Amino acid sequence: MNPDSQRLSGFMTHWYTIMQKRKQYVGIHRDIHGGMTPIGKMIRDAWVFGLLPEEETCEGWTCSMINQLMDKVNNEWDKYGCMVSQLPKPLFNRHQDIHSKAIRTARSHGWEGEHELTGEV
Repeated sequence: MNPDSQRLSGFMTHWYTIMQKRKQYVGIHRDIHGGMTPIGKMIRDAWVFGLLPEEETCEGWTCSMINQLMDKVNNEWDKYGCMVSQLPKPLFNRHQDIHSKAIRTARSHGWEGEHELTGEV
């Protein structure tokens, strides 16, 4: 399985599990692992690209709404070859700021990131 398929597979598994249980997304600040999940990462990327204001946590969003946002975020990433290093400097800096803050916050709440290495969410 190539990395893109693995990423999408992990995202879909996480998305399906959360949405089947609740029918609505709990919001990035109430998501598991301090929001360090595929959905959480996608929301932060939406903040990076200006698709959502940083105050938007997506709490209460339906599957359809999350899926539509995922499509928009993927379209933005496609412009840059899905590589952070290809982002224009302002977007690169914004990406680093948003994701670094999220990592610090998640670690302060006990997230260590091992599931990132095993492919489990």
